[in-house]
Amino acid sequence: MTKSVKDLFDLTGKTAIVTGGSRGIGKEMAEALGEAGASLMLCARRSEWLDETVAEFAARGLKAAGLLCDVSHPDEVAGLVDETVKRFGSLDILVNNAGVSWAEMPEDMPLEKWQKVIDVNLTGCFLVAQAAARQMLKQESGSIINITSISGLTSSANGPFYAGYVASKAGLIGLTRELAASWGRRGIRVNAIAPGFFHSRLADSAIEIYERSIQENNMLPRIGRPGELKGIVVFLASEASSYVTGQTIAIDGGMTA
Repeated sequence: MTKSVKDLFDLTGKTAIVTGGSRGIGKEMAEALGEAGASLMLCARRSEWLDETVAEFAARGLKAAGLLCDVSHPDEVAGLVDETVKRFGSLDILVNNAGVSWAEMPEDMPLEKWQKVIDVNLTGCFLVAQAAARQMLKQESGSIINITSISGLTSSANGPFYAGYVASKAGLIGLTRELAASWGRRGIRVNAIAPGFFHSRLADSAIEIYERSIQENNMLPRIGRPGELKGIVVFLASEASSYVTGQTIAIDGGMTA
C-alpha cells in the first residue's frame, strides 16, 4: 500500500542542516522544513541574525539549533556535521544555501573578490555536501538540495554584471548532476533549486534593474512572494520526491521557460 500524500511530505524524525539559514530565503526554507517536522541545524557566519532566528523558531515550537560556520573553511564544516549528528542523532537533509556576491564589470573584477565568491558559493557547497554525504552514506539515505540561481541558466546584456556569482551558480548546477550520479546508487539524492527574483539583502540591488522587465515579460509578471520556496524545498527533502535526482528546478515565474 502506498503512503498518503500527507505521509509523503512528513519530515518528522528527520534532521536538516540549512547553511545561510538565519535570514532571507535560507530562513524561509528552514522554516518550511521545521514546519514539516524536521529538526534544524542552522548555520551562518554572524551570530546576530542566527541567534535571533533560532530563538524565533524555538518560540514557535520548532526544533532548532544554530552554529557559526564559514562554509569555505573545511574544519568548520566538519564541526558543523559532527555537532548536528551529536545533537540530533542523524543527518538526513542538507540545504546548501550559503552564498555571497560581488558585482563589477569583468575587466575590473578584483581577483580576491572573484575568489571569495567561488570559495563560498561553489567550493563551500562542495565541502558541505562532501561532509554531509560521509554521514548519509553510513545511513544509506539522504537528500542534498543545492541552492543555485537562474543566473546559472541565463544572463542579460543589461546587467547586473557579476561574473563570479554567475560562474559559481552555473558550476553548482553541474556539481549537482555529478554528485547525484556519484551517490544515487548509494542512497543519496542530489537536486538543485534555481530561484528567480525574491526580495533579500543579496537580490534587492538586482531587482531594481530587473523588476520592470519582469512585470512586462514574465509569464507570471511579478517578483517572487514570501513563502513561494517553501513547497519545493519540502518536496525535494521528502519521500514525495523519492524518484527525483540530478535535477535543477527553476522557481522563477516562467522567466527561463
